[in-house]
Amino acid sequence: PAPPRLAGLGYGSLWLRLTVTPVGTSERQEQWEEVPQLGESRFGSLWPLPQNVVISPVAFMLRSSSFQIVHSAESSAGPGCSILQSAFRRYFEYMFGYTKNQGGNTKKGQDSEVTELQVWITSADSECDAYPSVTSDESCEFPEPMNFLIFFTCFLFACFYTPLLLLGLETFSQLVYEDQYGAKKINKTDVQDFPRFAHRGLLLDSSRHFLPVKVILANLEAMAMNKYNVFHWHIVDDNSFPYESTVFPDLSRKGAYHPYTHIYTPTDVKMVIEFARMRGIRVISEFDTPGHTQSWGKGQMDLLTSCYSGENPTGSFGPVNPILNSTYDFMAKFFKEVSLVFPDTYIHLGGDEVDFTCWKSNPDIQAFMQEHGFDKDFKKLESYYIQKLLDIVGSTKKGYMIWQEVFDNGVKLKPDTIIHVWKGNEEQYSKELAAVTAAGFHALLSSPWYLNRISYGQDWTVAYKADPHDFNGTDAQKKLVIGGEACLWGEYVDATNLTPRLWPRASAVAERLWSNQNVTDVGDAYNRLTQHRCRMVARGIPAEPLFVGYCDQEYKGL
Repeated sequence: PAPPRLAGLGYGSLWLRLTVTPVGTSERQEQWEEVPQLGESRFGSLWPLPQNVVISPVAFMLRSSSFQIVHSAESSAGPGCSILQSAFRRYFEYMFGYTKNQGGNTKKGQDSEVTELQVWITSADSECDAYPSVTSDESCEFPEPMNFLIFFTCFLFACFYTPLLLLGLETFSQLVYEDQYGAKKINKTDVQDFPRFAHRGLLLDSSRHFLPVKVILANLEAMAMNKYNVFHWHIVDDNSFPYESTVFPDLSRKGAYHPYTHIYTPTDVKMVIEFARMRGIRVISEFDTPGHTQSWGKGQMDLLTSCYSGENPTGSFGPVNPILNSTYDFMAKFFKEVSLVFPDTYIHLGGDEVDFTCWKSNPDIQAFMQEHGFDKDFKKLESYYIQKLLDIVGSTKKGYMIWQEVFDNGVKLKPDTIIHVWKGNEEQYSKELAAVTAAGFHALLSSPWYLNRISYGQDWTVAYKADPHDFNGTDAQKKLVIGGEACLWGEYVDATNLTPRLWPRASAVAERLWSNQNVTDVGDAYNRLTQHRCRMVARGIPAEPLFVGYCDQEYKGL
């Protein structure tokens, strides 16, 4: 029978009946899934949706033979700004490669021609060589087009400083479309734009499966298309240590899956950081301790805790040994190196999921705990370690981010610490956000955005509907939530499936972190995201489909 059309389901909704067989049974079950219907959005294919945008029916032609992107005479940047010159070339290719027809907005008759896009950096210092930071002003606007002659029109847009102008170029490129005759056009459009949240991050895990640099760079490219501005590089973990340290080379020689083929050399790391900078993206490294450190112990003797069975060592090891002075000597040297390699002002220090079993078994640790009055409270021992580590990292003039357990366990933290909330369902993470911000700390949300958790159907809508401000708190508390991160953990992900698993599902998170809080229409989002997904495919990103359909330019493989 035909699927039921139910009232009150929102724009363009329909329901499909699915027949499924649960794992481990032979029983077939029926379930219904809501699927939006594809239509046209009055915002075309813009993604993420700008704060304020009005698209007029007045259309302008663009010709690759005459169109150019140039610096405004008033701009503090010029042809010597490599980050902009590279972006001009990249976006020219995007615009005159392929774009999806916006539909219904072309004015009949002879159209004026756009021959220039002028870009204007309004700050006195263009900061062409700067790295983006959490305090960067990311606002841009497109003022009225300037008509010099009927066939000579210039579009102008202005941004505060250079790395953020890249966001305006992305918006402009998304406004370009093909009409029914294949001609490139752009409609007269008024845009004022800025992000809702300053921190819009994406975590990739390169320890559980090694990710080739080429794959990381491709996803940085996709991040720029979705206006992400933070790459959270979970670079090492229990499973492998692919980061090649110049101070402690045995960490990767003995801790990586392979010491030559499965490591990130200093040159690789510099390449990733510079590629990201050229797209306005920060790179925040994560070196998680005291747990998640099994790979560290292979290349650094006596760093990990020896586990015991009764009075005898078992030969296995637990978390970092927090009672040895040598541990802190190592950490001081290691994080001094990390602070020099990664230029961002923050380092993620982890601190999650510390298993106390091995610590409990070790007689030396038991004696240390009694000496320090910890009794049998191993959270106090963890706090002892974390506090000393935070002092070490603080001495490098870096700020730090930590997973929520460190806050939950009562560790003394600096006021500028960022607490990363990742645990629990909506009720639980809402309470955590309320507690963290009530204590005066900045917070990041990831709990609803673990994109390694997959399901059949339209699961992007779950990520789209989650909001970092959905908790009980004052306006002042909600201002302390600086954004969030989509996370793709690597237990079942490597170079073969990372990109299609990530996109366009991560695009849903990108719009939630960028656009106005009132942008919640799933039907309209579906229409824009379907086109945006095709645009990513055309640009070489193998983003998976949202539902049945096609792209004018399909992904052609490697």
